[in-house]
Amino acid sequence: MNRSHTRLQLSRAALTAACAVVVVGLAAGPAAAHAEVTASDPRALAENVTLSFTSEAESDTAGIAEMRVVLPKGIAPDAVALKDAPEAWKLTATPDGYSIGGPALATGTDAEYSITVRQLPDEKSLAFKTLETYSDGKISRWIEVPADGEKVDNPAPVLKLKAAAPGAKALAPSASPSPTPSSAPAPEQSAAAPSAPGASASAQASGAEEAGSSTGATVGVIAAVLLLLAGAFWWVRRNRGRS
Repeated sequence: MNRSHTRLQLSRAALTAACAVVVVGLAAGPAAAHAEVTASDPRALAENVTLSFTSEAESDTAGIAEMRVVLPKGIAPDAVALKDAPEAWKLTATPDGYSIGGPALATGTDAEYSITVRQLPDEKSLAFKTLETYSDGKISRWIEVPADGEKVDNPAPVLKLKAAAPGAKALAPSASPSPTPSSAPAPEQSAAAPSAPGASASAQASGAEEAGSSTGATVGVIAAVLLLLAGAFWWVRRNRGRS
């Protein structure tokens, strides 16, 4: 009896532990980053740093064709050069960062590439808001920056920086950048950038805020009209009762 009772207790304990693991896994799932960044030298003011990016493929029907990145404050578009990327992919400077893309990758293939940054800014962390475009036109927006450890649905790749090395100083901005063919923006691409599907993440966020404001205003107008109609209906019924 005692052995059977002990086995039953152990089985219940094992089942409880397994359920706890599943619950923890489900809770952590939404916060897992789908776009990540690492650095060869993750220190503030570090020079000639290689940043490596990985974006997970999420579509079952299309491959990643382009990514547009908004550079954090302190890194200028002309201070970035392409180091490694999928075959035939090219990097093009944009007003607020860069876009990189080419022939669509095979469905289910993660997009991996690396760039060289002239110098990292003197910050504690850097967020690289990313718009990921698939060959079928679908766009995944990894543009949310978590604050104070909060969880977000679409986290941007964030690079945490260590303190600057002793004696490290900020370099003067490049006076005359000489872009390579892989980073030189094509005139037609630059002109079309604001209206492209991968318009800057900051513009997407602003658009969402404006849409929210417009919706709130519409709801307010509808509520006011309903109140006026209710008042008119009550006034008519009241006058009929008196007559």
